[in-house]
Amino acid sequence: MRPGRAAAPINLKVLLPYRVFADEKEVKRIVAETLQGSLGILPQRLDCAAALAPGILSYEKESGQVYLAVDQGVLVKTGMDVLVSVRDAIGGTDLEQLHAAVKREFLELDQQEQGVQLVLAKMESGFIRRFMEFQHE
Repeated sequence: MRPGRAAAPINLKVLLPYRVFADEKEVKRIVAETLQGSLGILPQRLDCAAALAPGILSYEKESGQVYLAVDQGVLVKTGMDVLVSVRDAIGGTDLEQLHAAVKREFLELDQQEQGVQLVLAKMESGFIRRFMEFQHE
């Protein structure tokens, strides 16, 4: 980038499994929570990919700062395009409400999934045990 020349803006698209949640042009910067910590994206940043943790994704436009509560997913930056694909997202302007939404919905959902995985593991081990007993008879 030449001195005195503004960087081209970022195009941000946030995808959910069932629809496009946001398609924003003229984005100045993006901050997302990854599994390793916060990740800042500016227009001149090199291309990258990151696994997203449930948390707050924020981006800045000329009109101001926008906040999204996002579930786990992936972020990919290629050129001036940033694609975010997450399981769920909630938009808003109040960070306290979004933080509460992340705790209430996304983290609770992860606990439910862990419970389902535990039940499935118990069912599988029970099935294997009965199958082994059946073979020994």
